[in-house]
Amino acid sequence: MSTRRDFLHLSAAATAAGVLAAPAAAQAPASSPGRPIPPAGGSQTMLRLATFVPEGGSPPRLGAVRPDGRIIDLSRIANPGFDPARMVSLIEAGPAALERVRQAAASGDGPSVETVRLLAPIPAPTRNVYAVGWNYLEHFAEGQAVRGTHAEYPAHPVFFTKGVNTVNGPYDPIPYDPAVSTAIDWEVELAVIIGKGGRNIAESEAMDHVFGYSVINDTTARDLQIKLHGGQWFKGKSLDGHGPIGPWIVPAADLDPGDLRLQTRVNGVVKQEASTQQMYFKVARIIAELSHGLTLVPGDIIATGTPPGIGNARKPPEFLKPGDVMETEVAGIGTLRNVIQAVPS
Repeated sequence: MSTRRDFLHLSAAATAAGVLAAPAAAQAPASSPGRPIPPAGGSQTMLRLATFVPEGGSPPRLGAVRPDGRIIDLSRIANPGFDPARMVSLIEAGPAALERVRQAAASGDGPSVETVRLLAPIPAPTRNVYAVGWNYLEHFAEGQAVRGTHAEYPAHPVFFTKGVNTVNGPYDPIPYDPAVSTAIDWEVELAVIIGKGGRNIAESEAMDHVFGYSVINDTTARDLQIKLHGGQWFKGKSLDGHGPIGPWIVPAADLDPGDLRLQTRVNGVVKQEASTQQMYFKVARIIAELSHGLTLVPGDIIATGTPPGIGNARKPPEFLKPGDVMETEVAGIGTLRNVIQAVPS
């Protein structure tokens, strides 16, 4: 029971049973980690698409979370035109399937979202999560100060990826293994979910390829990222469970990503706060440049960059430790709440 994967599986089972609580050292938030937070904000017509496990541990399925906090089981739609257990199937099915989901959400009923377990909206992506580095000028500057460098700001987006096993649930624990890293940092980001695939997508047409938006925290092992492995980012960004995402996807038609407030809180203390308006490379530019010679497919996840306020740039540096509760919020979408939890020895 010493592997990180075993830890994630065991913690997921505990969360589903509703018994995974925050360690005593963490400040108790309004709603304990491991249980879904009802939606806040957004219009009454905003659609929230989730992957969830019903109370009792049935197989995962898709749901639509209503503004009143009820979750509609999409497996009950007659002839839905998509696999009601797979978010990517719904994405691939196109506008007609999404309209059927809207109708079901408007007229259906279901249990409170607080009684189910939410998974990441796409729990097991088949491709790495794409990510953008240094997409907020102030974050680039704080990184320069830490590194003691004075490079020019990049003329094009800086891309890297996070391994598929980084994807974690919106309320699941993030594993902490001091034998691997003791410098775990936070990075709130807006996540873009690709709907229509393509290659060499024009910037003027890029937004037509967006299915929706979610929240992701590009949780990072700074010691691995900076001191080991030649300074490349992949390993430090790709520890298992270090990419919580969710709590759901809001379709592109329901949300303008141009000015959304982002915030990271650790034990209730605000560490990052900014707006997507401050993004240097906007969503359309990111998609256009990423797709240049590289095919994007439905269900691809793009993390669009983090604002300033990371722990590594603080004086002295601050890092997450077992017992901490990390909350990651993008206003208009939702909030992740993850406990940093020690891996069993």
